[in-house]
Amino acid sequence: MDKSKRIATIIKQRQPLAEKIEQVTENLQTLLKVLSQVESYQRQVIGKVDDPQIIGQIKEIDSSEIQLNIISEIEVLTKLKNRFSRSTLNIGVAGRAKQGKSRFLQSLTGLSTTEIPDGDRQHCTGVRSTIHHNPNVDTYAEVWFHTERSFLEEIIAPYYKKLLLGEQPQFLADFANQPLPVLPKTLSDYAQPGAMYEHLKRYHTHFHQYAHLLKESSPRLIKKSQIREYVAQDTVDGQRILFNYLAVKEVKITCTFPNAEVGKIALVDMPGLGDTGLGDEERLITTLGKDIDFIFFIRMPKSSGDYWADVDVKLYDSASSALQDLPIQLWSFMILNQTSSDSNNGNNSKNCQDLLKTIQEKHINVQRCLSVNCADPVESHQALDAMLEYLINNISALDEKYASACQKRIVEIQKSVESFCHKARAIFSKDSEDDYQDAEELLGDLFEYNDDNWWSKVTLGLQNLRTSLWHQRQVPNENLYQGMIDAIEECEQNRGILSDENAIAKINEKIKIESPFRTYPNYQDELRVLISSRFFSLDKSLEKTIESAKEEAAYVLKEYGGLKSLSEAKGTEFFEAIAQLIPESYKQIKLGFKIIAEFKLSYRGLILPRVRQYLDGLTNISAMTGEYHSMIETTDQTLLISKDTTAEEIFTALEIDYDKAIHTIKPALEELLSEPSEAAYAMVEEFVDNVIRQKDSKKEWKNFLRKCRGQIWSHEFGKNEQDRLLKTEWRNLINQVETANQNQQLRFIEL
Repeated sequence: MDKSKRIATIIKQRQPLAEKIEQVTENLQTLLKVLSQVESYQRQVIGKVDDPQIIGQIKEIDSSEIQLNIISEIEVLTKLKNRFSRSTLNIGVAGRAKQGKSRFLQSLTGLSTTEIPDGDRQHCTGVRSTIHHNPNVDTYAEVWFHTERSFLEEIIAPYYKKLLLGEQPQFLADFANQPLPVLPKTLSDYAQPGAMYEHLKRYHTHFHQYAHLLKESSPRLIKKSQIREYVAQDTVDGQRILFNYLAVKEVKITCTFPNAEVGKIALVDMPGLGDTGLGDEERLITTLGKDIDFIFFIRMPKSSGDYWADVDVKLYDSASSALQDLPIQLWSFMILNQTSSDSNNGNNSKNCQDLLKTIQEKHINVQRCLSVNCADPVESHQALDAMLEYLINNISALDEKYASACQKRIVEIQKSVESFCHKARAIFSKDSEDDYQDAEELLGDLFEYNDDNWWSKVTLGLQNLRTSLWHQRQVPNENLYQGMIDAIEECEQNRGILSDENAIAKINEKIKIESPFRTYPNYQDELRVLISSRFFSLDKSLEKTIESAKEEAAYVLKEYGGLKSLSEAKGTEFFEAIAQLIPESYKQIKLGFKIIAEFKLSYRGLILPRVRQYLDGLTNISAMTGEYHSMIETTDQTLLISKDTTAEEIFTALEIDYDKAIHTIKPALEELLSEPSEAAYAMVEEFVDNVIRQKDSKKEWKNFLRKCRGQIWSHEFGKNEQDRLLKTEWRNLINQVETANQNQQLRFIEL
């Protein structure tokens, strides 16, 4: 199998593990959340418990360190998931500035100084670049810009903090338009703070030259020829006139590598360290931890003589800190950039050998240290091949080592959580069985055994209400009667066109436009709609009747059953509130409460059909069918229309039609006056059947009242019930912690 296929196989094998890690991460977040809830509840318990011993025990258990460990592990898992989710093997190239990193990358990728800037003068590369191989495209790049917030927080804020410049700018306008704070005297005499301040001045002085990019959407697609102006600090001829890089967060370059065998790898070029810009080291560590599978350190010895300096050791230590679980010596090569006599550096081959021999003395431990002419594509590819051969043979073992270290710490977290739960559960483990039995006996007496028990009072109260409503079910309903009288009066007082002083004239105008055949039925329609709308108000009358019956039932449950301690609401809202409190397992009583809560009686359902049938006199059949003839023989028609029909005749006919409808509706509605009382009785009867007469109703009530007995019988149970509820909540939380801490929830590999 060639290298490209082997790399592709490694990447494919990683994917399932990434999915498992993501699930474990979510489960750890759940565990963290529940532990936080326990911690919060601990503070509540301390304020509610009187026993000094229990208070002391609660204070002794502490999950804060466990929570910190979980937070730390979630961060590690995120890095691990990123590593296993990548579609490429990522090779980082790092080193101090001016060591030959760019030349090495040019040799590997076939790119030029246009895409990977280099130079023999000052720092050249200013932005991290990731270079991908794709054999089927022309070279292009994608540019990600800083947002206003990331620019201020990640780039500018560290300078203000490090250089003691006071409060950092909160908005771009503040940074751009106000002078920079003066460097404090305590720092101004030192070279390094002064140099850092000059870096900040560069951002400030040239702000107008790159500020527009901070408002650009990302990524921006750019051509090969444009890449340098976004990643470099100076032009090819060394002029320091490029400032776009100050707004750029990252660049991704896609090109065709000379060596097609490299397959799915990506090369990550990081800006050289050693300058006095802030954040470079932190960004190096972050990049190595999140995005890199292997790293090339690049070091170019001076031909005049060189040694491993403190800055080399510091760079190595910084890189080592990126992954605590995977020693960097297992995933790094050191490249000693060997230059020839015709280079600006001169022939440094001897110095390369010297550094090669002394590298271990400085404890810079890498997998291999190679002397390579980074400007020579052949030698550079040989180094890449050596690295790929090592990585292909060892990446699985490295991944396993990394993942195992993380899994082992999670196992330790689980043990800590188990110990915490054991101590937490023991705090309230001494509940007396006698106390429980006493509470059950008291509940039994209050519910059904004593002379004035709950069950007897409630059942008797509901039976009396049912009987009362039964006797009233044939009695005309006053609410509906008054609503009907009000509606009829409104019909009499406001008669639409019939109440208009200019009615005859208006009808006459209509006749001229529409003809008598259309005018008469159109006004009939208008009056029919008017009458019907007057009776919509009966909805309120019906609602009032039903709500009154619901409030009577609620009164029984509140006063005789003590349920007012669970809800002070009235009528429908009371039954809705109690229904929500009743568990689904108590089917009968929950059904009863839902039935009465949802019961409604409406005008449209009960009365509208009856009203409509008495409005037929205002419905012209010929108009409905479109048959406008001079004479239509119908027995109920008040006026036979002809082309000579006058406005006065139509007005008189409309009055007759209107009065007839009003006078026939009233007696029809009177026949319905007992319907609301019948409905109210049926509603309460159905409620009582479900909550009292069903086979399991009594048992369900007792179980429900057991859960809220402290509220129903606060005097009888009092503090003991509060303590019981407190302990129950405590145990529930500990149960949730134990559930979240189960082995299968937090395993992504087997140890």
